[in-house]
Amino acid sequence: MKILVTAANSAQAYKLKNKLNADDITLGDYMDLPDFMLKPGQLIRLPNPQSASYTHEMLALCLDLGVDEVYLLREPEFALIQQSEVLFNEYNIKIVAGVNEI
Repeated sequence: MKILVTAANSAQAYKLKNKLNADDITLGDYMDLPDFMLKPGQLIRLPNPQSASYTHEMLALCLDLGVDEVYLLREPEFALIQQSEVLFNEYNIKIVAGVNEI
């Protein structure tokens, strides 16, 4: 199972990653991340929730990465994706409010 956790520049993301204890977890963030962290593939840059096409950009990213579950740690991300949860479910992508998982 491939998991995407948002808010990679926060301690919450790393706590959740350790709690999930899965083999294939990707951390990502739309906020500024240092280039040295992006280059080796440790983290990925996510679409900005302020984008008009945010939901579709996130869906495309999840499909490209083969993500099965998305843990959204920031409220703006979760609020937008939750509105399109049916769309994500059609592609067997589970949406989780990651804050509740920590």
